[in-house]
Amino acid sequence: MENLSYLAPVAGIIGLLFALYLTNRVNQGDPGNKRMRELGDAIHEGAMAFLNREYRTLSVFVVVLFVALGFAINWSTAVCFVIGALFSGTAGYIGMNIATKANTRTANAARKGENAALIMAFSGGSVMGMTVVGLGLLGVGVLYLIFKDPTIVNGYALGASSIALFARVGGGIYTKAADVGADLVGKVEAGIPEDDPRNPATIADNVGDNVGDVAGMGADLFESYVGSIIAAITIGFVQFGVEGIILPLLVAAVGVVSAVIGFFFVRAKEGVRLSSALERGTLASAFIVIIVSFFLTQSIIGESGPFWAIIAGLVSGIIIGRLTEYYTSDSFKPVQSIAESSKT
Repeated sequence: MENLSYLAPVAGIIGLLFALYLTNRVNQGDPGNKRMRELGDAIHEGAMAFLNREYRTLSVFVVVLFVALGFAINWSTAVCFVIGALFSGTAGYIGMNIATKANTRTANAARKGENAALIMAFSGGSVMGMTVVGLGLLGVGVLYLIFKDPTIVNGYALGASSIALFARVGGGIYTKAADVGADLVGKVEAGIPEDDPRNPATIADNVGDNVGDVAGMGADLFESYVGSIIAAITIGFVQFGVEGIILPLLVAAVGVVSAVIGFFFVRAKEGVRLSSALERGTLASAFIVIIVSFFLTQSIIGESGPFWAIIAGLVSGIIIGRLTEYYTSDSFKPVQSIAESSKT
């Protein structure tokens, strides 16, 4: 039974290989004309410069906490902490690198149609997503195989959380500072329209968007993903023993594979809501997870409780997505009523 835990790092590697495939796909896209390339390169250079500076600062914190954890708890937990921090930072670095390249390629692809732009943008975003789940599951799976102790693997989650804290908060502060600065200089002093490239602060604003919504969000998701798996492993071990550890790892592995399959369901027709294409991919992945999870829970645990918990999580995620779209999309009444009320 415990040999099945090897499938977790294998699934993580599959996720990383798919991220590599999507990276090549994005890089092969046309970045557009000379002016688009200039703006894209400026945003890319600024975003990577911010990330390099942030990670250099964080490295000092990681080293100090590594030593503290080693003496206070044990060196195995400290090693897991460092690996969690490194993997979180790596995911953010890869995601930022591709996201800033996908920007101009998406804009240029939009000239061909909505579907081309959607696929390019979704490919760029999926690199971040697959890197997060790939590195997350690979790290948890390998560390469990090495130490065989969920309490030691907790250090991995702590490392991921530490990077997420600084990346999310630090990136958010930079994002808002750049946004307000660009508005003040452009609108108040120079009288330049918003997001006009003649305003240098506009580049900083776009850098901030990538910093907060790619690296910051990615680190946040990495921490949540790793933390949820380790929490499930810990609770499962108390309730069911080794089988309670194997099940969460296998369900996470199925999630990675189903996400890869769901990617190919995302296609849009001209004139049709793009969100429908994204929903199709989500529902396809969820359906695969439901079917496989049923057989996993019955064969490993022999109880239906964990299966219904998985169903509850999937349904909750889908409902939250639908409700968010309803209250924020211009296709539905809430936003339409606000727009109508704004008319003078």
